[in-house]
Amino acid sequence: MRRSPVNVRARVAVLAGALVVLAVAAGVGLRGDAPAPGVPLVPTPPGGDAGAPVPDPFAYDPDEEDAFVRRAAAGSAHVLYARSPGGATATAARVARWRAQVEAAAQAAAVEPDLLEGLVFLESAGREDALAGGIQDAAGLTQILAETATNLLGMRVDTRRSGRLTRRIDRALRRGRLLEVQRLRAKRRAVDDRFDPGKALAATARYLTIAKRALGRDDLAFVSYHMGIGNLQGVLRAYGDDRPSYARVYFDSTPTRHADVQRRLAAFGDDSSNYLWKLYAAREIMRLYREDPAALARAQALQTAKNSAEEVLHPAGSTPRFATPQQLRAAWDDGVIRALPSDRELTGLARDSRMGELAGRIGAVPGLYRGLRPEALALALYVGAQTREYSGGQGPLVVTSTVRDEQYQRRLMRGNREATRNYSLHTTGWAFDIARRYRSERQARAFQFVLDRLQVLNVIAWVREPGAIHITAADDANALLPLLGRIGEG
Repeated sequence: MRRSPVNVRARVAVLAGALVVLAVAAGVGLRGDAPAPGVPLVPTPPGGDAGAPVPDPFAYDPDEEDAFVRRAAAGSAHVLYARSPGGATATAARVARWRAQVEAAAQAAAVEPDLLEGLVFLESAGREDALAGGIQDAAGLTQILAETATNLLGMRVDTRRSGRLTRRIDRALRRGRLLEVQRLRAKRRAVDDRFDPGKALAATARYLTIAKRALGRDDLAFVSYHMGIGNLQGVLRAYGDDRPSYARVYFDSTPTRHADVQRRLAAFGDDSSNYLWKLYAAREIMRLYREDPAALARAQALQTAKNSAEEVLHPAGSTPRFATPQQLRAAWDDGVIRALPSDRELTGLARDSRMGELAGRIGAVPGLYRGLRPEALALALYVGAQTREYSGGQGPLVVTSTVRDEQYQRRLMRGNREATRNYSLHTTGWAFDIARRYRSERQARAFQFVLDRLQVLNVIAWVREPGAIHITAADDANALLPLLGRIGEG
């Protein structure tokens, strides 16, 4: 369902430039001293001795807002790469054709031209004839609804004639009559301004001007392009501030803090809440297209290698893989791999009893396959703690798989069609799986929030598999290493 007056359908692509390191020392807690008053903490186990309090390095910090925004652009990029028509480079080339018109529209609206260009990338992938559904739906370079075009933006849109011409264009395309297609598209532009790129961009500038007047900020105006001005105003009223930055509203709202705001954002269900981060990601991919096309090509390859951005976090060759049980055992001995505890009360996690069940078939023991790298283990503890907190104490989540070696992975492939035949992040110790079995809908929603928030912060990549959620931790999970003190591993 579309929620914005001028909405999007194109789910295109954009980069996650270089990983941005977020300042993780929230107060002085990560240096081992007591956290400063008011510093958000990672939730502690109920009634247990969790050791020293651990500041939450991924809780919103207004002093680090720019870093949060950069992370959000990187963490939101994968879907744009994965769904960009023809690939990110091809989409960027289409978008770049409209730069002169984009700059004119941006000047009229007094907004950043690079961000408006990102909007074109995200909305239509640079295709001036993009159509989201029927002719009443979003159409054109900036995906404007017919009703919004006529009632708010002063555009000429004759839906009856435009619809008839669209059907004739479709027939001509199927028959390969390209000259006829060109003629019919010109006629459609004459009766439907949305298909005229210059007029569409000018109308988008008018919308952003209206939105800025109502909302008072450029970032909020761009958010409203997908969410709608009225919907966003409702979110801001619930937050209690009519002109905060969108980063503050978004990152400062969780299921336990500004909970009504978080529920409102989650209820849209159409990526409205993450729209701004995708615009920033689109802006970055256009920058790379112009300034570093080789880096864009590398990013495209990594972003599309898997169904998540896990290879962006850990490209092949960037971290050791464990080839055999012997190599994995040596990693345990060196402290490179550490055990996933079985204490569900302490961790909010439970180990599946079948973890490592194939070990005997390759001459190993199951316990060899029940651990992770320290950063990934700390990330798993964070997920367990946050999900339990947000679900009102429900738990545990069930961890079904952790580290493997390549020999175990090959054995797994024989009976599991979901097991990758290529580079598996399980063989590096950075990845683990959590069963898609939940105590309640509330726990499922809490877990989903934790996944989405960590992905936006570029701390994880995750993908939904038939029976489990596959999670890969980024290097930046090292900010959570103090959590290992809860299990005697700090």
